[in-house]
Amino acid sequence: MAQLWGGRFTKETDKLVYNFNASISFDQKFYEQDIRGSKAHVKMLAKQGILTEEERDQILEGLEGILADVKAGKLAITSEYEDIHSFVEANLIDRIGDPGKKLHTGRSRNDQVALDMKLYVRDEIDAIDQEVKSLLEALQKIMEENVHTYMPGFTHLQKAQPVTLAHHVGAYFEMFRRDRSRLFDIRKRMNTCPLGAGALAGTTYPLDREYTAQLLDFDEPTRNSMDSVSDRD
Repeated sequence: MAQLWGGRFTKETDKLVYNFNASISFDQKFYEQDIRGSKAHVKMLAKQGILTEEERDQILEGLEGILADVKAGKLAITSEYEDIHSFVEANLIDRIGDPGKKLHTGRSRNDQVALDMKLYVRDEIDAIDQEVKSLLEALQKIMEENVHTYMPGFTHLQKAQPVTLAHHVGAYFEMFRRDRSRLFDIRKRMNTCPLGAGALAGTTYPLDREYTAQLLDFDEPTRNSMDSVSDRD
């Protein structure tokens, strides 16, 4: 069973404990985000002189290969792995050897999973925003075409004042417009990069957190490491 923890244990982890701790059943959907974050992390490590350029290129090529194979259905994400992080790392080591073991340098699963979740949520927000935008455009078209289409307005389940269909549809336009503004607020609030927080209190490696945040299109790094890895806002 592939796992990134338990290095001090002398015996195999009990299957019950392994199953309780495993998250591969749901975090496998983060595979693109996990690889995206790992690529940025490796580029930063090389920039800081922590990895050589050769090691960086080997790791990047290996990660690209894993991503392509998963997308093509050539590489399956199975319950053999505890989580998506161990899946990526184990397959990387199988493909490129020892340089793959350096992928985890200056990083913990704690800041890694926080990053994956943020990247995934941000991607979902962007996709939903486009759907809401298309819906608003469709409602706008209906409104423009029905400025003089009359219908009864209802209040308390009874017919009330006459209104136009454009005015009726416009109410839903406003509701969805507010929803879109909420998506914007959420995206802005969560768009900070937790990489570099480590397990709890950072790392002794000279990381460039601003550079990593820039590579991943975050506004800035998170400000407090403990908040970064415990944040479920």
